[in-house]
Amino acid sequence: MQRPVDREPDTASVCPVCLRRLAAWRVVRGDTVFLVKRCPEHGDFAAPVWRGQPDFSAWKRPKRPSAPRRAFTAVDRGCPFDCGLCPDHGQHTCTALIEVTSRCDLGCPVCFASSGPGDAAADPPLSRLAFLLDRVRQASGPCNLQISGGEPALRSDLPAIGELAKARGFPFVQLNTNGLRLAADPDFARSLAGGGFDSVFLQFDAVTDGAYRALRGRPLFDLKKRAVAAAVRAGLGVVLVPTTVPGINDGELGDIVRLALSFGPGVRGVHIQPAAAFGRHPWPGRDDRRLTLPEVMAALVRQSRGLLRLEDFHPPGCEHSLCSFSAVYQRTPSGGLTPVPKTGGCCVAAPAAQPILAEEGARRAKAFTAKHWAAPGPDTAPATPGDDFDRFLAKAATGGRFTLSAMAFMDAWTLDLERVRGCCIHEVSPEGLLIPFCLYNLSGTDGRTLYRPQPGLQGRAGA
Repeated sequence: MQRPVDREPDTASVCPVCLRRLAAWRVVRGDTVFLVKRCPEHGDFAAPVWRGQPDFSAWKRPKRPSAPRRAFTAVDRGCPFDCGLCPDHGQHTCTALIEVTSRCDLGCPVCFASSGPGDAAADPPLSRLAFLLDRVRQASGPCNLQISGGEPALRSDLPAIGELAKARGFPFVQLNTNGLRLAADPDFARSLAGGGFDSVFLQFDAVTDGAYRALRGRPLFDLKKRAVAAAVRAGLGVVLVPTTVPGINDGELGDIVRLALSFGPGVRGVHIQPAAAFGRHPWPGRDDRRLTLPEVMAALVRQSRGLLRLEDFHPPGCEHSLCSFSAVYQRTPSGGLTPVPKTGGCCVAAPAAQPILAEEGARRAKAFTAKHWAAPGPDTAPATPGDDFDRFLAKAATGGRFTLSAMAFMDAWTLDLERVRGCCIHEVSPEGLLIPFCLYNLSGTDGRTLYRPQPGLQGRAGA
């Protein structure tokens, strides 16, 4: 597909081969929107970023940018080469990810971090993690925090990391985990709950072992169920997180939702992540292995047996509107779901007539995530003063709420720098810089990265 020659670029992107900055266009063909660009050295590239309904133009939600509290880098070469965050970034941090190890006990065929066996001596010590936490506070204040890796559960001092974060004022601390240790160690979940962790972001790809063999290299379904049970018993909120690949597990989304509901109110929702072509993944640039947000919504509705409707889903109020969708439900006594009325707050809002201020979107998103993804409270909530959004959050702490969401990560084929500048989910680099998630994990066709450390290949590319 050729780039348009009769209009100015819609955004900017990078070449998937050399990672140089390129002008880019969003081109509509039928019900599909492609991101189209041309590298003078490596030729034309086009990748689908939106297939189907809701309509692409109607979904977009305007937002007024709001600069980070403190920028750690200056504007020199321009986006995406000055990130840290730089003063041109248009959104505060909603969630900061800190990788506490590069080691992992799975070695999955699909892994954005390319994790595997490693030396525990290379893990950053608590003193270094304290420095990284302080940097996040300086840049963004008390945002939500996700402890990630590698597999963080390989660290024996994980509860101390949670306590370190809570001592620095981070209100919501979540563990990103494959669940192996949760399932095997009956005391581990309790130690997390006593060590400052509020929630578990649990890799949960399928309800069949065939899908786990393809994506993770081994059967894991029974183990995943044991991990859920252990976390719920310990009083941790649980979010099931499928990494979704067409032809492997995209037909199991409805089953995952039904299973999540069957686990009870301790499982707070399902967060779907369509696989992107970065890190360790076998399909660079293949459109037939790419799922866009409308396709995920359609699959959920089609597989839900009447439980879900397309109109339940709405754009985000924090990150760029093309990056995610979500829906909030109330569980019914019969095991069904009733959509929660949209109140005009973040993550429960219809597209606003006036652009939302990015800073306000981030504030509401942080509160929304902390309330909905932490362990449930009593089934009744006291009357709460404040606006509709404050009262909505008070009710969210009860056990009846359930969320569905998805996030479309961008790789070198789909990277849209307009979306990057609106990103609110930031990885913390080993140097203490905050980098939008997709930029941090971006890799070219030869494995070269812009920001993620990768011995022998990393380094800022492009021109």
